Amino acid sequence: MIKNALKALADYRHSFSLMSKLKLWQYFLVPMLISLLFGISIIAAAYGLSDNLGRLIARMWIWENGREVVETTAAIVSALLIILLGFITYKHVIMALSAPFMSPVSEKMERHLFTELHEDIVHRKTSNTSQLIRGLRINLRNLLYELAITLPLLLLSLIPVIGIVFALCSFFIQSYYAGFGNMDYTLERHFNYRDGVRFVKNNRWYAVGNGIVFMAVLLIPVVGIILVLPLSVTAASKTTLELLRKQKQLTATAHTSNN
Repeated sequence: MIKNALKALADYRHSFSLMSKLKLWQYFLVPMLISLLFGISIIAAAYGLSDNLGRLIARMWIWENGREVVETTAAIVSALLIILLGFITYKHVIMALSAPFMSPVSEKMERHLFTELHEDIVHRKTSNTSQLIRGLRINLRNLLYELAITLPLLLLSLIPVIGIVFALCSFFIQSYYAGFGNMDYTLERHFNYRDGVRFVKNNRWYAVGNGIVFMAVLLIPVVGIILVLPLSVTAASKTTLELLRKQKQLTATAHTSNN
């Protein structure tokens, strides 16, 4: 379990060198721009809406004393909630819209890592449209599951002392779904939707390990939003490809013997 997560974490060491060696940066330009714009929109929404929500909540305070404190506190909490929900949504929106750009990244890495197997590797026929549809489907599914699980955990995390346990659980859940989306860029070429979901479930701690760094990089102001996808997708592609090879699910021979 921990060993698998650490393996996925370790694969980040090769991200920058692989991106430079295989000239992958060109594929990340549009996703990086989308990521930056979406991140800015979340911050703008928090800044623009928090005061209005604060005033709205303050109207429920029937006493004059303390109204300003209530309004200020409500505005701050509203801003934090908008940012929190925004960034939970952020990763799924960005991953879904970036799907057509990420498949070539994984494919180039596959050619590089497994040159000797390339002629035997089985690929599903996909198009940019089908990649986008699958990305939307996977990430909508993951977003709904993540919200259903993490929102109660975040509320429980407000409990003094033991709340830290629930906060950590929430972080690992979010990490899992971030890694899930990153791994599916590779799985999309090898498995249908159901089999791809099953594969990630069976290798969930690799997804968690990849997602931990994804979540940590997001905490870096501005730079994190720009670099999070290139780093995490490159690392996840390496992890997933090596898993497919290890589990003998990559080549034509393996697929024939499994049918």
